[in-house]
Amino acid sequence: MRAVVQRVSEASVTIEGTVVASIGEGLLILLGVEDADETEDIEWLSKKISQLRIFNDAAGVMNRSVVEVSGAMLVVSQFTLHASTKKGNRPSYIRASKPEYAIPMYEKFVATLRSVSELEVKTGEFGADMKVRLLNDGPVTIIIDTKQKE
Repeated sequence: MRAVVQRVSEASVTIEGTVVASIGEGLLILLGVEDADETEDIEWLSKKISQLRIFNDAAGVMNRSVVEVSGAMLVVSQFTLHASTKKGNRPSYIRASKPEYAIPMYEKFVATLRSVSELEVKTGEFGADMKVRLLNDGPVTIIIDTKQKE
């Protein structure tokens, strides 16, 4: 599983001109699923993201998690995170899971993130043509890959 985690002041997802999800302060999480991903990856990534200390404390130091600031999270599926650009100029998405596998994994990740963090977790719509708007705070953008834990 691969995630791009962005600390945001606000973020939203629009589908066909309608805002389907929006958050204020918190995290926008772009999530890519591959066939090698398992429940262990979901659990590890959910804990890692909810405990990631990337929000400022009173001294202006990134020392607080999204849980500690009572933020919200917005999770958006993004198969292009597993793009391979090694050959040619057209990315290959061979490592990205097909919907039959990716949708249940995505849904389980969202449910686990809600459970672990006890925060509001909103979502886009898997497979939809989404317009994602965000105000990146910092900017702070972190890339996490469960296959590179060590």
